[in-house]
Amino acid sequence: MIVGSIKEDITLEKRVSLTPESAKNFIGLGLKVCVEKEYALHLGIDDSKYKDIGVEIKASSKEVLNSSDLVVKVNCPSVDEIEILKDNTILVGMLNPSKNKNQIDKIIDKKIKPFSLELLPRITRAQSMDVLSSQSNLAGYRAVVDCVAEFEKVVPMMMTAAGTVPAAKVLVIGAGVAGLQAVATAKRLGAIVSATDVRAASKEQVESLGGKFLTVEQNENTETAGGYAKEVSDEYKKKQAEMMREALKKNDIVICTALIPGKPAPRILTEDLVKLMKPGSIVYDLAAEQGGNSAFSEAGKIISVDGIKIIGVKSLMNSLPLTASNLYAKNLFSFIRNLYSREKNDFNINLDDEIIEKSLIKKV
Repeated sequence: MIVGSIKEDITLEKRVSLTPESAKNFIGLGLKVCVEKEYALHLGIDDSKYKDIGVEIKASSKEVLNSSDLVVKVNCPSVDEIEILKDNTILVGMLNPSKNKNQIDKIIDKKIKPFSLELLPRITRAQSMDVLSSQSNLAGYRAVVDCVAEFEKVVPMMMTAAGTVPAAKVLVIGAGVAGLQAVATAKRLGAIVSATDVRAASKEQVESLGGKFLTVEQNENTETAGGYAKEVSDEYKKKQAEMMREALKKNDIVICTALIPGKPAPRILTEDLVKLMKPGSIVYDLAAEQGGNSAFSEAGKIISVDGIKIIGVKSLMNSLPLTASNLYAKNLFSFIRNLYSREKNDFNINLDDEIIEKSLIKKV
C-alpha cells in the first residue's frame, strides 16, 4: 500500500503533510511512500532527505496521485487534483467540509473516502491526532510575538533610573488551545494578562497560567458535549458587552481567538467597543478568516481606526511552516497508524471506531 503527498500551492500554504521523520515512520509500518519532486524544498528540505529513507520521488503531482492508495494533504484538493485522484483512494487532511462542499461532493462521487481531521472527536485516544490543538498552540504563541512586534512600547515592567515603565496589559478573548497559549506566552514576556471565555471550565486553566479570568454571570449552558464553545443567547451577549466595555478601556493588546465549530466566528467586539481602546492599542484577530471576533477585522490586513491597530490574521501557519509541518505530520501519522492493518496490509475503515466514524465525511 502506498501513501503519497503532493506539493501545496506555496503562495497560499507553506506547510507539508509528510516530513522525512513521518515518512520514515510510515515505511516502518510496512507502507511505501512517494512524494512529488521538490516537495519540501521551500522549507529547506532537499529531496535527498526523503530518498535516503526510501521515499520514491515522482516527477509530477499526477504521478503521485495515480500511484497512491492513500493521499495526505494539508488543504482540500483543487478541482483539477480531484479529477486525477484514483477511484477508491483514501484522502486525509484538513478538508474544511463546511467551506469546500462542492469539492467534497466531487470527491465522494469518485468513491474516494475523505477524512477531515478537524472532525476528530475530543477523546483521549485521539489526542495525538488532534490537528486543531497542535496548530492552535502555535497560533497562540505567534499571536503574542506578532503583537509585541507591532506594539510600540515595551511589554514587561521596567524600573530604570529615569523612572518606572508599567507592564503592558493583554486581554485574550477565547481560552481554548490558542487562547491559553497566548496567555502563557504573554505572561512569560512580563505582561499583565487577563482572559475571558463563555466556558466556565476555562477559569481554572487561565488562572493556572497566571492570568486573571473575566467572567459573565449566567445560568445557561455555553459548552457543547464535545467541549467546544457554542453560540450564546442575546442576553449573554449583552452582559458580555458590558464586561468588555470596562476591560477594553484598560488593556493595550487584545488577542481574539473565539471560534464556534462549523459556524462563522462570533462578533464580540463591536465598532463602539473597539473605539474604547487607547490610541496605540492593538486588536489581533485570529478568527478573521472565519468572519472575525472584532469589527473592522479583514483577513490579511492591518487597519488603523482612531490610532488603534486591528490586525486580521490570514494563513498564520505560513509564518511558522517548519514547526507547523512537523506537528501536523505527526498528527497524520497517528491517525493513519490507527487506520492501517499491518496484518492485512490494508486500510481498515472500521466505522465502529469512533475516531474513524466521526472524521469520515459523508455526503448529505
